[in-house]
Amino acid sequence: MSSAAAMPTALALAVVKTLVLLVGGVITFFAYKAYRRTRQPALGYLSLGFGLVTLGLVLAGMLYEILDVPLMTGILLESLLVLAGFLVIARSLYVT
Repeated sequence: MSSAAAMPTALALAVVKTLVLLVGGVITFFAYKAYRRTRQPALGYLSLGFGLVTLGLVLAGMLYEILDVPLMTGILLESLLVLAGFLVIARSLYVT
């Protein structure tokens, strides 16, 4: 794929990742706000889990583009954060 042909895809990816960051940030904010209001541990775990997933989904591209981290390393870190986030969200479903 030529550089010119890859440009629209790169732009679309940047837009989608930005939207993921915004929407994930809003969800994390509201979950944390609910935790602060109720002091329910499950909501605290839920907000942490959403924060980790959101960070993970944005991290790989950001590391690759800004810090010149190898793409595969960025994807590995992204996957580990998403996994950790999902584990914390699953834990939040079982907190009493």
